[in-house]
This record gives sequence, structure tokens and C-alpha cells, in this order.
Amino acid sequence: MRLLYVEDNEKLALNTSISLQQNGFTVDAVTTGEDALHSAKTYDYDAIILDLGLPDIDGLSVLEAIKQANNETPVIICTARDALEDRITGLNAGSDDYLVKPFNVSELVARIKAVLRRPGGALGVKLCAGNIRFDTIDRSVQIDDETARFSRRELDLLELFMRRKGRILSKDAIENALYGFDEPPTPNAIEVATHRLRKKLIDSNASVGIHTLRGIGYMLEDDGK
Repeated sequence: MRLLYVEDNEKLALNTSISLQQNGFTVDAVTTGEDALHSAKTYDYDAIILDLGLPDIDGLSVLEAIKQANNETPVIICTARDALEDRITGLNAGSDDYLVKPFNVSELVARIKAVLRRPGGALGVKLCAGNIRFDTIDRSVQIDDETARFSRRELDLLELFMRRKGRILSKDAIENALYGFDEPPTPNAIEVATHRLRKKLIDSNASVGIHTLRGIGYMLEDDGK
């Protein structure tokens, strides 16, 4: 899950981004409204966290522009504006949730997951593919009722494949979903990560496998087990 975090307090942005990454999210953090609009137009995000007190463009104007460009991406306002009128204004402007600073990151994570689990959202609670069961809340995976161990990057990649089971994923689509713009992958990172995940699935007797379509991308599909 890739997030855009718009926050002009760089220390808060850094600390919160680290916590969100520890919870399995890929985070792009920007400090201005202009950078937020550019990023939202350039990349596909599963959700956007938006401060209102930005140095160049008011956050409500940024929200309006984002919603006009892509109304399906959920936006959570995260701001120090705590008056009831501000909350009402933000929600009426199109935000999907409203969180007042200071906040606990665990609450922010819960709110992100809540908007992603809404109808049409990106986050289903439990994913199934063949004999694989993936609980996206506690990030646990079971294969034939046995717990399987994966690295964070492997979990992110497996989740992406399971959500797109039977559909082709290009290298660009995988890169866009898994890597923020401050952590560009090495030239062969996608191939290496896919190879490692494929091997672990085989070693764990998974009934689905990752297949390479040369020059096109990858696909998770049944292996007939």
C-alpha cells in the first residue's frame, strides 16, 4: 500500500513516515501543496494523508484539486484545526476522515485501514489465493494452515500479487506500488524480489505460483496442486 503524506513539519513527517513504514506502508512525504498536487497526478496512491496548514496552498484547495482529479483515492485530513466548523468544512469538502493533531500513529494506521476497507477500497481484511491465507491486519500468512515467514518486502509483493491474482503485473506497476520516490529500486530489484518470493512459495508448497511473461510482466495463478 502506497501513501502520500502531506505535512510541512519535517520532523513530524519523518517520524510518522517511519512508523507508517513499520506498519507495512510505502510512504512518499512532501511538505508543500504544490508538491502534493504534482505527486498525486504522477503516482497512484492507495490513500493520501493531508495537512491543512501548508506554506503555499491551503490544504482545502489541495483537497479539492485532488478530488477533482481522482475522486476514488481516499484522503484523510490530519491537522491542528480542531474546531467543529473546521471538521465539518473538511468533511464536506470531500475528505474521507478527519484526524486532529496531536495524534497517536496507531490511531492514524487504524483510520487508514478503515478507509481502505470501505466498499471499493484497496484493503480487504483477509486475502485468499489457492491454499494461501493472508491476514492484512496482522500481516500474517498461512499456507495449508502452516505459518509462513516472509520479509516485509516479500509480504508487500505477495499482497500485491494476491490482490491481482490472474492479472498481469508489469514491472512498472510493481515498482510504483512498492517503492517510494525516496527509495528508488536498483535496476534488477523487481526480478530479485519476485524470484525470492517465487522460491519461498514453492518451498512452502503453495498451490499458486508466480509466472513470468517475458517482456510483459508477472502473474500469480494456480499451479494445479
